[in-house]
Amino acid sequence: MIIKNAVIFTEEQCFEKGDICISDGVFSSASEDTTELDAAGCYAIPGLIDLHFHGCQGYDFCDGTMEAVERIAEYEASVGVTGIAPATMTLPVEELKNILSVGAEYKRKVETTDRNIKADLLGINMEGPFISKVKKGAQDPNHIIPCNVKIAEEFLEASNGLVKFIGIAPEDNPDYLDFINQMKGRVDISLAHTNADYETAISAFQAGANHAVHLFNAMPSFHHRDPGVIGAVVDSDHVYAELICDGVHIHPAMVRATFAMLGKERIVFISDSMRAAGMPDGRYTLGGLDVEVKGKKAVLVSDGALAGSASTLMDCVRTAVRELQIPLETAIACATVNPAKCLGLYEERGSINIGKKADMVLLDQDLKVRAVIKDGYCSKKSIFD
Repeated sequence: MIIKNAVIFTEEQCFEKGDICISDGVFSSASEDTTELDAAGCYAIPGLIDLHFHGCQGYDFCDGTMEAVERIAEYEASVGVTGIAPATMTLPVEELKNILSVGAEYKRKVETTDRNIKADLLGINMEGPFISKVKKGAQDPNHIIPCNVKIAEEFLEASNGLVKFIGIAPEDNPDYLDFINQMKGRVDISLAHTNADYETAISAFQAGANHAVHLFNAMPSFHHRDPGVIGAVVDSDHVYAELICDGVHIHPAMVRATFAMLGKERIVFISDSMRAAGMPDGRYTLGGLDVEVKGKKAVLVSDGALAGSASTLMDCVRTAVRELQIPLETAIACATVNPAKCLGLYEERGSINIGKKADMVLLDQDLKVRAVIKDGYCSKKSIFD
């Protein structure tokens, strides 16, 4: 296949007009397949990668069924997200292990036999259960437990290595340094739903933790005399920070300030979407808790706490550009290049480069998805619709 006349997002993170060749499911210098798709007037960007979200279209990864994972993967691909690492909620350990094993089984069976366009299951992001009750957010406090190496190893085994991130609240775990030392190199350690002060957070990052779950949300505020987790992230160059740019979770000025503090290379856009994404307003559940959704906002019925989002990652990219004043090139990199690097997969995906997987999205000038190309196969959506 040859994509003609596209405005291509390049390795240098700028746009250039040109053609794209695809052969045997990867980007190539030439193609024996002479099928052409005229993308005049369209941006050609890598498929987005969402490494923290819970569900969409009425399904949640924690439903723990093959159907849920499959429907989620189908919908995400339809909106331009070609790689996913769903997040788990804080649930009983045995229930979590079952959910993880279903994810592993899905990857073994569905991804190797089904050529329909679905997002690749690249990993699993464990948001709980080793978190803080003080900063639980929409997590169920009844299932929060101290971080435990044995249990973490059971999670890795149940997922067949699919677990890529495990979140902890170090201030509530006296043995957090030992946990980090034993688990680093086997899984990325996040600071998640934590009330840690600066000193505790920086010690965790210095020990090897390298990820911050939805920066600003479910952590102490950034205070000039008490910088907390956010200040520790700023001072730790190896740490990637998730950011929810849905226009609800973080004020536009704070989003821009974060880019000024961290630089665009360390920021990973996530959607944190729950099962209401792609669905009408109404009442849903997240981690067994009731959630009321109206427009972009999802809140717990019990106390009004934000409960994930109803936006997809592509929605977040559009919001970042249109409402938060983030340059288009930067927004795309934060949803493609950076998550690929964060997952250790940039050699195979995350940019339009010869030899990489041919996962690509064509957007019109209004940033609407006109076509999705997954492993070289084009979606039914036509750019001429």
